[in-house]
Amino acid sequence: MAKCDVCGKSESMPYQCGHCGGTYCAEHRLPEAHDCPGLDNWDDPGGVFDSGFDDSVTTSQSTNSGGLADRVGLDTGPGGLFGYFRGNMTYVFLAAMVITFVAEQIVIELFGFGTFRDIFVLHPNNPQYVWTWVTSVFAHDPSGFFHILGNGIVIYFFGQIVERQLGSKRFTIFFLASGMLAGLGQIALQFAQGSAYGVLGASGAALAILAFLTVLNPELRVYLYFLIPVPIWAITGFYLFASIFGSLSPLGAGLLGGDIAHTAHLIGLAIGLWYGNKVKSRARVPQSLQFGRGPGGPGGPGGPGGPGRRRP
Repeated sequence: MAKCDVCGKSESMPYQCGHCGGTYCAEHRLPEAHDCPGLDNWDDPGGVFDSGFDDSVTTSQSTNSGGLADRVGLDTGPGGLFGYFRGNMTYVFLAAMVITFVAEQIVIELFGFGTFRDIFVLHPNNPQYVWTWVTSVFAHDPSGFFHILGNGIVIYFFGQIVERQLGSKRFTIFFLASGMLAGLGQIALQFAQGSAYGVLGASGAALAILAFLTVLNPELRVYLYFLIPVPIWAITGFYLFASIFGSLSPLGAGLLGGDIAHTAHLIGLAIGLWYGNKVKSRARVPQSLQFGRGPGGPGGPGGPGGPGRRRP
């Protein structure tokens, strides 16, 4: 049984909104009936919902927006090669992570670790390499899959919900800003400490997403490893404690993983908590995330992690 997010009525077969991810009864299932925030992000000037199956939509209304994709000749319309990514920056970021991971292997193989670091690692010795402010967000430990897999799981399952709340444009800014600020904060601390470590990874952005959802609905049930129901506040609280302990205590760095950028994690969490409070009054999230229930999907492992070099 699930409860309607509007009236609290218990439903054995609830409806889940494809725009905001909320759970509703039959009376409030339509977007206009539950004041869906997704309506604010609907920017179709022709007032036509493009299902992708009606050819008359594509003939009467152009699917091209005149943006960057059109200028470089990419077809982002229904049925096009890149149509799957239209209006879905979560998938764009995940694809960028995978492409960057492959590029890392190629660069290391052809040019060595020095070039890899100059291109992909945000380093306290070279903060003037401004491209690494961005590339380091999408780059991950090239020696294994655990780093990118952990961050990818969090971004895939939670990022889609946050994107529905904010819209793709604001979600893009939120993701990139939290990832870059987390990395810059980490190397600022390392510079002050005289550390030679660099930083890479999307954990700062991933934990910002997690913290954002925690503010919106702290009791949101996440099925950890697809089996164990855990409130999202407990997962966020664990990472908050670990990040504070690891950032402030030399002993904590040893116990919780000396190769983990705890300060970057802490900054990402702080940004997510701040921004979540800023938009809390006009946002709705589903009551649970579990395998096979609508676009929210299952709630995978609660956050990034795994062995490797220092990374957010």
